[in-house]
Amino acid sequence: MAVDLSHVPHVVELAERTAAFVREVVVPEEERHDGVAARGGEAMRVRLQAAAKQAGVFAPHVAAEYGGQALDMRGRAAVFEEAGWSLFGPLALNVAAPDEGNMHLLEFVASRAQKERYLRPLALGEIRSCFAMTEPAPGAGSDPAALSTRAVRVPGGWRIDGRKWFITGADGAAFAICMARTSGEPGDRGGATMFLVDADNPGMKVVRHIDTLDESLYGGHCEVDFDGCVVPDEAVLGEVDQGYDYAQVRLGPARMTHCMRWLGIARRAQEIALARAAERRLFGSRLGDLGMVQGMIADSEIDMAAARALTLQACWELDKGHSASQSTSIAKAFTAEAVWRVVDRALQVCGALGVSGDVLLSRFLREVRPFRVYDGPTETHRWAIARRALRTATR
Repeated sequence: MAVDLSHVPHVVELAERTAAFVREVVVPEEERHDGVAARGGEAMRVRLQAAAKQAGVFAPHVAAEYGGQALDMRGRAAVFEEAGWSLFGPLALNVAAPDEGNMHLLEFVASRAQKERYLRPLALGEIRSCFAMTEPAPGAGSDPAALSTRAVRVPGGWRIDGRKWFITGADGAAFAICMARTSGEPGDRGGATMFLVDADNPGMKVVRHIDTLDESLYGGHCEVDFDGCVVPDEAVLGEVDQGYDYAQVRLGPARMTHCMRWLGIARRAQEIALARAAERRLFGSRLGDLGMVQGMIADSEIDMAAARALTLQACWELDKGHSASQSTSIAKAFTAEAVWRVVDRALQVCGALGVSGDVLLSRFLREVRPFRVYDGPTETHRWAIARRALRTATR
């Protein structure tokens, strides 16, 4: 079957407008705050999102009834990469993690009432959200089956008890989508349920911000305690015990949108390196005329082209309704490593300038490094890729 990776005209036009918006409106904010979201505060988020709405580039991924443009995964690839050219671009367009992934999940799984209560204000940028699955050891992490947070039935609803951590955006989120075990024991492959938990629930508390390398996402990466957290029956997202299946609805596309966004930063890092290589003179010639520098520039071009092609391949499969487990793992594992290499090379080409605060390359390096860990470490994806390949070979 032929794979069509081209973009229709309206996607191309939207990507071009997004590129212009990010460069003209978002980058000055990013540079003013050195790419650290907390320095801009909630006022900056509101300001940037209002500007994105005015420019007609806001929330391009959600359905029209929620204010979006209903782009498929391939369409998102073009637009999200342009948004990702700035650390604050995804925030401005309301396509940043974890909100973007949560919107995707809610569109597919939530009831009509849940969509009105949670999806609509989230899609409009009126609120933020978080996704609470990861737990301290020995709980869920790379192996989600280790889920230990438990939900038990109580009159009229459920009581959730457990500890989560590295929950992105938890501080200031209006609600959490919490994964809890409703049957079986840690290690079992099934038995998880998703719950919608409002932030004002007295049983859910943000315990602390975890200090991390990256600082471009709102609400930090937090430790969250669910202690006697009682929610009503209508807080169940989808069906009881089907949480792992719903997680796949979210995680496969979310891995790809991470790839799209970070490809934007890789491109920007490469542009900074190219400008430096073209203007810097030493040893009697331009920096860009030196073979070793040309090799780094070429390797980065190859890494970005390959990452983009792998991402588009996976997006095409997702758009066709395939599970795309193998292709999304391949794309995520390769892109996370490739983006790191591109930014690292750019910093090396720029030398002392690269490690200074005069350009944002050192911030970019800190931001992209965790991508090799979250949404599945590279090693976990390689293990899964090999297992699938071996199963195919032995059929």
